[in-house]
Amino acid sequence: MSRFEVAHLVLMGVAGCGKSSVGAALSELTGLPYLDGDTLHSHANVAKMRQGTPLTDADRWPWLERCGRALAQHSDGLILGCSALQRSYRDRLRQVSGMGDLLFVHLSGDQALLHDRMSARQGHYMPASLLRSQFAALELPGEDEVALTVAIDQPVTRIAKVIEEHLART
Repeated sequence: MSRFEVAHLVLMGVAGCGKSSVGAALSELTGLPYLDGDTLHSHANVAKMRQGTPLTDADRWPWLERCGRALAQHSDGLILGCSALQRSYRDRLRQVSGMGDLLFVHLSGDQALLHDRMSARQGHYMPASLLRSQFAALELPGEDEVALTVAIDQPVTRIAKVIEEHLART
């Protein structure tokens, strides 16, 4: 069992915000496993993104189902990296996982910083050209959602520490 009362969380945000890097660092700090939601995308979704084509809701729903089931299957806790850009996507994750109070950590940064990061990254299928569509789709967490926003213009270790401190207080 986790040492935290809140042991399930979703690192959310647009591509390039650091979900994978923060997830790995936070896993190291907390002992909670990290799962990159990108690994749950279908081959068809990955092919679309690799070609620079934004996903549609029809593409995303099965992926969100898989992400929600992954949360539910990790009874001792899980850090999930998942863009969860829209309220309806976060609602679906809460519904499928059975976790109405699921914590979403929004990794927030400006488009220029994220474009620079995405342009420099190697070996990832998501091109920087899709960043604009991600920002267009982004709906910030509402006040009625269990959420924490953390700025990404700081070292990954600091971001992970801020999240760990939040978990320790909840």
